Amino acid sequence: METAANPALLALGRTVRALRLEHELTRHALGERAGVSERFLVELEAGRGNISVLRLRDVAAALGTDAASLLRRADSAPDRQRPIALLGLRGAGKSTIGARVAERLASELAELDQLVEQAAGMSLATVFELQGEAFYRRLERDALRRLLASGRRVVIATGGSIVSDSESFELLRAHTVTVWLKARPLDHMQRVLAQGDERPMRNRSDAMAELRALLRARTPLYAQAARVIDTSALGVEGSVNAIVRALEAHD
Repeated sequence: METAANPALLALGRTVRALRLEHELTRHALGERAGVSERFLVELEAGRGNISVLRLRDVAAALGTDAASLLRRADSAPDRQRPIALLGLRGAGKSTIGARVAERLASELAELDQLVEQAAGMSLATVFELQGEAFYRRLERDALRRLLASGRRVVIATGGSIVSDSESFELLRAHTVTVWLKARPLDHMQRVLAQGDERPMRNRSDAMAELRALLRARTPLYAQAARVIDTSALGVEGSVNAIVRALEAHD
């Protein structure tokens, strides 16, 4: 099942977030400058804030621009021309669905974890074993920044845990159309096993319980995506069609 915020408010929210990050402002700092609460800015950046003209003027001024320019910038970046970032746990279908969406949009698929491995010169498993998670997160953020700065039209298959890193998730939400590929826990597990990867089950009798707990913990983060596609309900082709239709509808 597909859900989306109002496209005009969503575009405005992305633009406000992008400008805030460009000015290296926290929501608290921007709120103080504009005379609005952090909660209000959270709603605004998520595309849920039905902002008044006066508040829009105040926020724009705090970002060093004016309301008219802010709205023009929001209108100038149709979803189809923005990078697309696919979110979800392993087995969500990010690589499979991502490759087909990229083909439909005459774009390319970028596997973020592969870019991290290329930058590190070693596998992800080795990165974690030798350097730890903090090093991996730094490589991931750097790879993401380079990819976004390249200006390439890409569909990004992200790592399942990227939403747990606030800085990387902010970059995605500010500069891409985020899409959560939602699936039932059993479907996640079966898809991973179908790929020949038995690691989730090896010597772990409670693997399904762990997967369910992980999905519950990350759901509030994944749900912040601009689009939510239920891959269990739609299947691969249905999910691809839903993503492409959503982007085309808001060009």
